[in-house]
Amino acid sequence: MHEHMAEKVCEMMCSSPMLRGTTMAAGLAAGSGLVRGTLFRNPLFLLVGGIAAGYLLHKYEKEIAIALAKASDAGKDFVLKQKEDLNDLIAEARQAEAEGRAAGKTPQP
Repeated sequence: MHEHMAEKVCEMMCSSPMLRGTTMAAGLAAGSGLVRGTLFRNPLFLLVGGIAAGYLLHKYEKEIAIALAKASDAGKDFVLKQKEDLNDLIAEARQAEAEGRAAGKTPQP
């Protein structure tokens, strides 16, 4: 049973390079809590970690750039949508105020 599950996990991890990188990063984050006191104070470990991170960044540079571009575009679209919604809300409030003044409900300052 465990062998079958291990095979499925390995098959799933080996199918996508981004998933492999994410899994490695998650493993590093989980393991860092266990060995933070000793390993992260070792300069050699930091050097090797930096080299590994640089290698992975170089290897998946195109995928990372595409993902960042998509995230940036999504952020810009979100900000523009919020700005448009705010402008609509302000226009509705001004229209309601003008209608109230026309009906004589609100005094003019």
